[in-house]
Amino acid sequence: MIFTAHVKVMPLKELLDPQGKAVMGGLANLGLHGIQDVRIGKNITLQIEADSAVTATKIAEEAARKLLANQVMEMFEITIN
Repeated sequence: MIFTAHVKVMPLKELLDPQGKAVMGGLANLGLHGIQDVRIGKNITLQIEADSAVTATKIAEEAARKLLANQVMEMFEITIN
């Protein structure tokens, strides 16, 4: 079967997100006030051929750990469809 894995990669909450801070400043310059925080991340979609959703999840997790996310600075979440 073919499974679609959605990998959401975000900076760790404990770390400063310079991209998010820049966007937050831009939003304020546009007159959009009241926004408390902006975090910028990545959304990655993988098409995985596997026997089961469990196996597809394991493959996606390995891809995220080894390549898609820098676990020193980022966390990831995986959903399988």
